[in-house]
Amino acid sequence: MIYVWVAVIVLAIVFEAVTVALVSVWFIPGAVVSLILAFLNVPDWIQITVFIVLSVIMLLLAKFVFKKAFRKKSNEATNVVDAVIGKSAVVTEKVSNIDGTGAVKVLGKEWSALSENERETFELGDVVTVVKIQGVKLVCKK
Repeated sequence: MIYVWVAVIVLAIVFEAVTVALVSVWFIPGAVVSLILAFLNVPDWIQITVFIVLSVIMLLLAKFVFKKAFRKKSNEATNVVDAVIGKSAVVTEKVSNIDGTGAVKVLGKEWSALSENERETFELGDVVTVVKIQGVKLVCKK
């Protein structure tokens, strides 16, 4: 069984080096302990059991350890489109849903804009809040 455990260790290292995706690293500690048990002439069924148990424990342990690392760290928008929602904007062109005209400047960029309330208009220089995005236009409210 010594050659089996050496082969498992080598194959796991090779797979891990090739994929770099944490697919086989879980098997290495179990194979190392089983290799030590093989040198001590422990029965094969115990070596196999130890390998399986340690591999599963390593997999579960890593799942809980890495779960925290891979968790989304914040709800901060990383996309410019999402980032404008909730921000204040300055009206640079009169916003009127009836005329279908209007523009606002938010985060240093100018966007076409609509009013959230169909009848409400915003005048040049008004400060509004971006509520949502509809198509390519920002929907704003006072």
